Amino acid sequence: MFDLDGTLIRGSAAAVEIARRLGLEAETDELERAFAAGRLTPARFAALAVELWTELTEAQVAAAFEGAPWLAGIREVWSEIRARGERCAVISLSPAFFVERLLDWGADAAYGSRWPAVPFREAVDPAGILDAAAKVRIADELCGRYGLGRADCVAYGDSMSDARLFGVVPVSVAVNADHHVRDIATHAYRGGDLREAYALVAGRG
Repeated sequence: MFDLDGTLIRGSAAAVEIARRLGLEAETDELERAFAAGRLTPARFAALAVELWTELTEAQVAAAFEGAPWLAGIREVWSEIRARGERCAVISLSPAFFVERLLDWGADAAYGSRWPAVPFREAVDPAGILDAAAKVRIADELCGRYGLGRADCVAYGDSMSDARLFGVVPVSVAVNADHHVRDIATHAYRGGDLREAYALVAGRG
């Protein structure tokens, strides 16, 4: 199970990459800082971002996705995981319309917050916005779908939103992470290639 912002995307996030396409980096960065400091809930962040990104188009979302600073080797790692008879999923608080594009890269499942359709003409429904607890709930749902348990899982993440998930699975990898998860992870990786991070656990059995 892979986080997106700061994990698969190194040093950036879906919101940051989208804001760059809109020329709204400073305004969105202010929201990001408030969220990281705990002054905004995920739902409030989404609501404010939707109000800010009124001109967002599907073409800009696609460009933000393609231009993001992805770790190298993502497709190769997911191909190897599936070749081993295992499954790979992305669980992120970022908009589902961004996260779900990773299904084309080989993820078995991709979960993100349900924002309004682009271009935004509706307000955010708070019930569709994921939080840290939702990552655990979705992980459990995926385990049920595939006949697995938490003991079969490996989590990759970088920040506080991943801490709860790290706390319920036996193996975790902190990827370019802050102390919130680096201090509780089974393994830690700093670099730009997911194949190297995956190698820390690929031979676990």
